[in-house]
Amino acid sequence: METPVTDNPTSESPSQSGEEPRISVIVPVRNGKTLLPRCLEALSRSEYANFDVIVVDDCSTDTTPQIAEHYGARCLRTPRTMGPGGARNLGACSTDSEILAFVDTDVVLPPCALRLIADNFERDPDLSAVFGSYDDGPAWQTFISQYKNLMHHYVHQISSESAATFWAGCGAIRKEVFAEFGGFNAAKYTAPSIEDIALGHELARSSRKIRLDKRLQAKHMKRWTFGNLLRADIFFRAVPWSRLILNSGHLPRDLNFTFSSRVSSPLTACLAGAFALLCLTEVGLLHMRTTPLLWAIGFLGLALLVLNWDVYRFFLRKRGLWFAARSVVAHWFYYFYSGTTFVVCALDHFFRSLFSSPPRTRLQE
Repeated sequence: METPVTDNPTSESPSQSGEEPRISVIVPVRNGKTLLPRCLEALSRSEYANFDVIVVDDCSTDTTPQIAEHYGARCLRTPRTMGPGGARNLGACSTDSEILAFVDTDVVLPPCALRLIADNFERDPDLSAVFGSYDDGPAWQTFISQYKNLMHHYVHQISSESAATFWAGCGAIRKEVFAEFGGFNAAKYTAPSIEDIALGHELARSSRKIRLDKRLQAKHMKRWTFGNLLRADIFFRAVPWSRLILNSGHLPRDLNFTFSSRVSSPLTACLAGAFALLCLTEVGLLHMRTTPLLWAIGFLGLALLVLNWDVYRFFLRKRGLWFAARSVVAHWFYYFYSGTTFVVCALDHFFRSLFSSPPRTRLQE
């Protein structure tokens, strides 16, 4: 049974009475003894005073409850393992605060973060949600960790402030709006996935105002490896995101869905195909002229460089030539497996819709 989200209206909100809005910071965690202390320590140094911290323990087997108690946070425990979406919903049910701020366990907020969140909502009564990005100084120095987090930083920093999505790693939403939309879909997303994107998608489709505040930057403590990056990007991001797009029939045009991104994915597929043909020709399994293949590979590679020149220049400026060169390869590989995943999901969606019975309408149920 999914954790319900309820609203607790009061006769007068804090912002209407002239006081600073009350913020409840909700931190979902499972076995967070390594990362949770740094997350809570950062919150304890906040410049904003009117907030509390709710740690939602998703059935941890370590000392997570004791760590939360040590830092003065209120600790709730889920009745079973629910994933971050369900944990956040449980935290939201337990507070009357006007603003719900969500912070992942592996995220360290700067002292100004909660103040920025409060200012956004105070300045704009029509604002439903706000979120930020990772900063440009990720904690781990490995190439994969640096690349992944810098890419997140870059994409968010160049995107429009008027957003059509939401990010729960460092984001906030009005409690009444969160309750109205039923919170995160914890029944569908039982593991860390796109539960925040799905909620932002629903908000945007209902013409609710979401802001990407580029000043709101947090440090990411996660150590990425090639294996866990590939697994997360494909199974917890690309697959559910593709299904969300296909089921809704709506392709976003911000963040990872810019024109260059949408064009680059098929180009990398063509590049991979041309390179495969060249390799088969070189080993004698195919009999093709190599010159046209080399020209095709050169043209496709140049097109990809031109389309994504700004991000490669960003990597060059931040980490130097060797890092930027490796980032080009990693970025093209990302386009290839993300595009391939979308095609596979699209084919699955087509055949399922072709052979399945028409969906029942609400009047038929």
